[in-house]
Amino acid sequence: MKIEKFSEMLDEIQRERGIPKEAIVDAIRLSLLSAAKKRFKGEDENLEVRISDQGEVKIFLKKEDQESDITPNDFGRLAAQTAKQVIIQRMREAEKDEAFEEFLHKQGELVTGIVQRREYGGYLVNLGKVETVLPFAETIPGETLREKDHVKLYLVETKKTPRGPFVAISRAHPGLVKKLFELEVPEIKEGILEIKAIAREPGKRTKVAVYSHDKKIGAVGTCVGHMGQRIQNIVREMGPERVDIMEWSENPAVFIAHALSPAKVARVGINEAEKSAKVYVPEKELPLAIGKEGTNVRLAVKITGWKIDIFSEEEEQKKAAEESKLKTETEVKEKAPATTEEKEKPKKRARIKKVKEEGEKPKE
Repeated sequence: MKIEKFSEMLDEIQRERGIPKEAIVDAIRLSLLSAAKKRFKGEDENLEVRISDQGEVKIFLKKEDQESDITPNDFGRLAAQTAKQVIIQRMREAEKDEAFEEFLHKQGELVTGIVQRREYGGYLVNLGKVETVLPFAETIPGETLREKDHVKLYLVETKKTPRGPFVAISRAHPGLVKKLFELEVPEIKEGILEIKAIAREPGKRTKVAVYSHDKKIGAVGTCVGHMGQRIQNIVREMGPERVDIMEWSENPAVFIAHALSPAKVARVGINEAEKSAKVYVPEKELPLAIGKEGTNVRLAVKITGWKIDIFSEEEEQKKAAEESKLKTETEVKEKAPATTEEKEKPKKRARIKKVKEEGEKPKE
């Protein structure tokens, strides 16, 4: 029995799908051997299936160094059906492996997906060779995705499962911000600029600390772009979320001051042992430094890794002035000369003591 156009079929599959011919032939041989064992029960250990390059299939029974061809006449149809099923199965497995390898290499990168529909718990997104779910928890709060929307996603993880590769995606991950900056600011890819840290509260605010390895190139201005074009493209992708770009510094006091932008910081006191900082800002800058619901200072803590306490500069100066005044008054009081009454008190006590000793009643 012979499988029609066997060699041409294997060549085409290997060329278009990248599946080795040997792998397909071995899979077909094993499937036919399994079928033969069911047909010739009790001869499991002595059966062998051979497939020629032209697709001719034969079953041999080996006993005592002798072999005989026991191929049934009706085995041709079974061989053809088995070959078809095995090829389809191998092609599906190859597609799954190919998709897994592709997305495994894209892990930690930016990918573009098309929203298929809204489902319970998230959005079904088509990534090309696979479909996956973007959970609501991984979307940007406040955004609504619609069918056929093209969205940029951060590929968090790729896992191999029996049903094919599982791809975890996110729009709330800080990595999305980093990759968007790399996409819009070529100086980052070139190594001229470096993103040192990112702190993010999805849907609210993000802070990005950037450092320039070239003193002639400003880190913040380069990321903002001409007329703000670069940062506008990034913000447009992130919806309602606000993005603050700051210059990174190895000096903790300077970095903390930058992290609290847009508030203007008067001075920063550093406690390196406790890794804490006291920051003083003008009274009018206090709301900006703290931010809505504490967002600004909270992100500043995240991006710097320091504990930050914010104080009003005016209140601190007023408090210092009051303490200084109180100290001065105390010192003046201690140095002031004694009054006549205070001078007479020791003499009066002495007279009273003398009268008591003499047993007389003191005169008023």
